[in-house]
Amino acid sequence: MSESYSALGGWFEYLNSDCDYESWSQYLLNRLKDAGAGRRGLDIGCGNGYFTRALNKAGYSVAGIDISASMLNVARQKAAKEGVRCEFLLGDITKLKVGTRVDFAVAINDCINYVPPVSLEHAFRRVYEALTADGIFFFDISSEYKIRNTLGDNLFGEDNGDICYLWFNRQTQDGVVMDLTFFKRRRDGAYDRFDETHVQYAYTEEKIISALKAAGFVNVQTQGHLGGDKRDRINFMAYKRSLHE
Repeated sequence: MSESYSALGGWFEYLNSDCDYESWSQYLLNRLKDAGAGRRGLDIGCGNGYFTRALNKAGYSVAGIDISASMLNVARQKAAKEGVRCEFLLGDITKLKVGTRVDFAVAINDCINYVPPVSLEHAFRRVYEALTADGIFFFDISSEYKIRNTLGDNLFGEDNGDICYLWFNRQTQDGVVMDLTFFKRRRDGAYDRFDETHVQYAYTEEKIISALKAAGFVNVQTQGHLGGDKRDRINFMAYKRSLHE
């Protein structure tokens, strides 16, 4: 996967501030606690590192991984500003390789939607191989309904003064192509323009579960966003070992 968010790196958390990161991170922490997850983990597709920081603040030892160098630079700055010791690494879930296996991995806020169908099972296998024998993989996807009915063939835009964006979506057979244009305000009041193209793939719950089991995971549980309905977002908790062992 090529780098996304190269222009947006420093603004990602700001533009997503309405998604209630605090409740989202608490839900994540509760799910890991209820699952009996160990202390060492990976935050795959960590972006600006909000969930990486939250996990480390809660006592876990978690490294953040992302394909965007600009996102990781901001993640390091935010962690340093908050006094949180985090390791951030440049990496791709489809090429994931760790020196020491971890107890759990998380991939929050659409990371898996960026994985092409041809690479999905392989990506899950890379995560499977990075986990300890009792390892857990927790992640979410934007649902097929959201990709096709909320994002597909729609236009979004916002003007926050210091940054403005236009977001044009084109629905495809596999998902949605998102053409984004950003205008960042300079100190002199003029704006710099940046353009990015993102591709997200639409997956059914059944397709994700099938790929997880093909990769070796033996038990998969699902919930909607924050434990609610599954219309727009689906959470997956995949276990490397049967819960009955």
